[in-house]
Amino acid sequence: VQLQASGGGLVQAGGALRLTCAPSGSIYSINQMAWHRQAPGKERELVAQVGRTGFPTYAASVEGRFTVSRNNGNNTMTLQMNNLQPEDTAVYYCAMQPYGRSSYDYWGQGTLVTVSS
Repeated sequence: VQLQASGGGLVQAGGALRLTCAPSGSIYSINQMAWHRQAPGKERELVAQVGRTGFPTYAASVEGRFTVSRNNGNNTMTLQMNNLQPEDTAVYYCAMQPYGRSSYDYWGQGTLVTVSS
């Protein structure tokens, strides 16, 4: 099973995009869901994560601009990104961590977000 991330694209600074992540098949007992991103020449970083109860946490750089949500019924996740800035330009990856695992076992292929100034 792989995750399919979609919704990336080119947007001007101040604009918005909505990313979606869905599994290609059936997965069960998902604990944490998360969005990571990797900008050119930089390390991959955690952007936002949400537990099964829906409580989210965010990187300081996106707090107040990004909103992560999940649907436990079909194990999908979205990332609403508002007031995008050029420094948000990156490939965004979704990931899911099953219960009982310490790592994110499921990853998406990445979707490119480009923010022009």
